[in-house]
Amino acid sequence: MDIENKHVINPRKFLKREKGKFNRFNKSLAVLITRGVGSMWSAYLFAILSLMSLPAILVLISPSLKPDFPKWIIDASLITLIAWISQNFLQLVLLPVIMVGQNVIQDHQAAKAQADHKTLTYLANLQEEQMNELKSLSQKLNSIIQNIQK
Repeated sequence: MDIENKHVINPRKFLKREKGKFNRFNKSLAVLITRGVGSMWSAYLFAILSLMSLPAILVLISPSLKPDFPKWIIDASLITLIAWISQNFLQLVLLPVIMVGQNVIQDHQAAKAQADHKTLTYLANLQEEQMNELKSLSQKLNSIIQNIQK
């Protein structure tokens, strides 16, 4: 059950609102890709992709290994495709997308930090007011007790 409080601020209040469906779509897609690429499944996929070119490199280093591998795995066209995917596509396309995704995620974290700061500042000020009120009440009670004891 959420209880509304005017002093507890939702982080969405501090987020910049994107105007236009295209910008919102771009940011949503960038965050989705960033989270996907930042997963272990992507790491496994990229490791498999990079290991696919290892046999060709081994055959270049030691030609006697050529009969140990299927021809298609040491074929120059496969190596060229893997090099294009890793060097061109992943680096030139994925890097900017990940940067945009990281910026969006960072903006959300900054908004949450700002909302938390405002809420915690309010709570600290409220606690200080309560402590002052308790101190004042304690002094009044001590004064009343002293007057009664006289």
